[in-house]
Amino acid sequence: MTTLEESYRRCRELNRRFGTTYYAATWLLPAVKRHHVHALYGFCRYADDIVDDLGPVAVEVRGKALADFGQRFFEDLASGRSDDPVLKAVVHTVRAFDIDPDCFRRFLRSMTMDLSVTSYPSFEDLLDYMDGSAAVIGEMMLPILEPSSPEALGPARDLGIAFQLTNFWRDVGEDLDRGRVYVPEEDVERFGAREALDARRVTPGWVELMAFEIERTRGYYRSADRGIAMLPGLSARCIAGARSLYSGILERIEAAGYDVLSQRVRVPGWRKAAVAARVLRPATPEPAGLRPGEAERGASKPSSGRVERARGLPRS
Repeated sequence: MTTLEESYRRCRELNRRFGTTYYAATWLLPAVKRHHVHALYGFCRYADDIVDDLGPVAVEVRGKALADFGQRFFEDLASGRSDDPVLKAVVHTVRAFDIDPDCFRRFLRSMTMDLSVTSYPSFEDLLDYMDGSAAVIGEMMLPILEPSSPEALGPARDLGIAFQLTNFWRDVGEDLDRGRVYVPEEDVERFGAREALDARRVTPGWVELMAFEIERTRGYYRSADRGIAMLPGLSARCIAGARSLYSGILERIEAAGYDVLSQRVRVPGWRKAAVAARVLRPATPEPAGLRPGEAERGASKPSSGRVERARGLPRS
């Protein structure tokens, strides 16, 4: 029987191993919220692994495994309990913060698209995919971050899109290995960059294409910045830190001469540490992991006021 603490620990380990930039940003959150964010990552990673990391398994088998995973999650969510090593924490988090279950349906829809869709004719087509794979992540996160205004929804969605676009441009080579291209076909043709993709070689057209996509992505970051001021202090610092780390990947792509075809650029560890040091409150060391009973305290809902105040955290 998996305990709640063990389930959250499993989600945290998935985040630490597979989402290093995202994981670094979570350390800027107060501990009482951090494990809930790990749970959301655990859900997304679990589904992503079914799509991409089952080895030489037929698409039909992957599709059934993904459908079974979704069915198990929604059944567990309806019952309010789960024995799954990852879903136990996810169910607890969703119910603790009243996260809309439709967010998870939309996410799974996009993951299902990855089983058969290998390219996107236009940016609008890509946006349709990212509604469930990226924008919805911002929606899932918002109840945990507790904005002061419902107007934070749009910026939260835009930040999710900015993060995923950043990942797309960084991971072009890896996605080609999987037989996928997330760069819109209309943009590839517009800049004459087909040769670059086919030969995996940086060309003048590829440089122009990537410069265009990076500027488009920065537009989403600028839109997302409007929402940071709507978050309480600690949550705002976390999101500002994540924004700084992820947007830094775009700078690394530029510094690499836009070569994301033969390598995967990374944010160096020293920069992650520097961002954390800049935004973390001094004299508030963060614990190494969940303290006993911490997950259970996260389940309680305040009768009034902010969740931080109800859980004994200082006001931001």
